[in-house]
Amino acid sequence: MSGPLARLRGAADRAAEAVSVALLAAMFAAFVLQIVSRYLFDAPLGWTLELCLTTWLWLVFWTSAFVLGERDHVRFDVLYLSGGRRLRRAFALAAALAILAGFLASLPATLDYITFYRIKHSATLHIRLDWVFSVYGLFAVAMVVRYLVRSWRLVRGETTDEDAEAGA
Repeated sequence: MSGPLARLRGAADRAAEAVSVALLAAMFAAFVLQIVSRYLFDAPLGWTLELCLTTWLWLVFWTSAFVLGERDHVRFDVLYLSGGRRLRRAFALAAALAILAGFLASLPATLDYITFYRIKHSATLHIRLDWVFSVYGLFAVAMVVRYLVRSWRLVRGETTDEDAEAGA
């Protein structure tokens, strides 16, 4: 991939990484503020815990959806690696279709759950909980798109990440 599409993809990747960095920085700053407030001034701040939890939630799902690649996730691939190229492609396609089916099946309930929480707010920061949990909806949609594309590429016979790593 080259040209304008590659530049757009690179810019989107850098923006996703910048969001992850900002979330981690906000979480770390709240964590340090809580330590200083609690142990130096003996005045704990309740909102810092909630901010740490919320930024952690967003950091995990945002980064998993938009920053990490297929090879960055934990895999149990002993059986997968024992097979030849065709068997590995079949395993990869079966796994991609199973993940796609699972996320597609859970998407309506996920979105319903998130929209239900628009009536509730967090305890100390008073953030609407649908905003807090919306990152999981983004994650679920991103996984549907990712595994739809992965399935399509596997069906077309394109080289997988695992094939490239093995030098095939």
